[in-house]
Amino acid sequence: MIETLLAARLRRAAPIIILSVLLSAPAWRDAIAEEYPSRTVSLVVAYPAGGGVDTVGRVIAQKLTDALGQQVVVVNRPGGGSVIGTRDVARSRPDGYTLLLMVTGAALPANPGYDIDKDFSAIGLVASVPVVIMSNPSVPAKSLAEVIALAKQEGARLTVGTPPSPTLNYFAAEQFKAITGTNITIVTYKGTGPLTNDLVGGHVMLAFNTLPPAIGNIRSGALRAIAVGSPSRVAALPDVPTIAESGLPDLEIVQYYGLVAPAATPQPIVERLNAELRKILTSEDVKKRLMDAGGDAMPSTPAEYARNIQHEEGKWHAVIKKLGLVVN
Repeated sequence: MIETLLAARLRRAAPIIILSVLLSAPAWRDAIAEEYPSRTVSLVVAYPAGGGVDTVGRVIAQKLTDALGQQVVVVNRPGGGSVIGTRDVARSRPDGYTLLLMVTGAALPANPGYDIDKDFSAIGLVASVPVVIMSNPSVPAKSLAEVIALAKQEGARLTVGTPPSPTLNYFAAEQFKAITGTNITIVTYKGTGPLTNDLVGGHVMLAFNTLPPAIGNIRSGALRAIAVGSPSRVAALPDVPTIAESGLPDLEIVQYYGLVAPAATPQPIVERLNAELRKILTSEDVKKRLMDAGGDAMPSTPAEYARNIQHEEGKWHAVIKKLGLVVN
């Protein structure tokens, strides 16, 4: 009898319990959005300190700190290309306190432990940063045509440094080998910071590198920029031709940096972060800092960034498939 009465009461209460749960979820999210942020925000950079992504991340973190009134701190979480840091953010609580500076290529590994389309909320683009073919000044080749001739002459003796797969730098080096029919030796580094140091030291001869960690060395003459991977020349290096200008029109290599949060982050928080990010990226100070580092500010809406992710990841998936590469 007691069990029958208890079951009846639970049946009568069930709709109320379910309704309470349904109502509490958006209410909880709205409450968080209203007080956001009330504590430190972590901006995860899935690459080592001192590299190109880290450089841009620190610019954005500093400006977001000023805009939000709470500390935004860069947390370097490298490993597996960018898989470890990216996966950690995908599994974080969707409350706006863990963000990721994502770079094109995050979706390319075969089994990364996250789904780029389902596990993240796009906040907005930050910058476009071209990959640059550069060399130690001791290398006799001063143009891309001369680099190709040297690669055909030296074969595997010619060492070319890149960050590890699944970075676009690495895939671009593989694409370069396929297009030119050369057999260069690709040497991978944990990040663009260590790569730049070894290139300056002459431990590798060439590199498919980004500009932020290397541009000071290029300007001082410690490194030589051969060609940039963007569709047009970059303001930071106006005298350096594009790869297309130099004779390889099919080799365009541009990384897009953007801000994402875990999926299901409350929309009011996404909108707040996007609004602040767009203000930051349209400020003359930040535009100049990004330009000096070899990038271009790219303010966007969350929807525009989501479309950019789909387009760029699809493009590089096609390159990988065509080259027959296996990305672990």
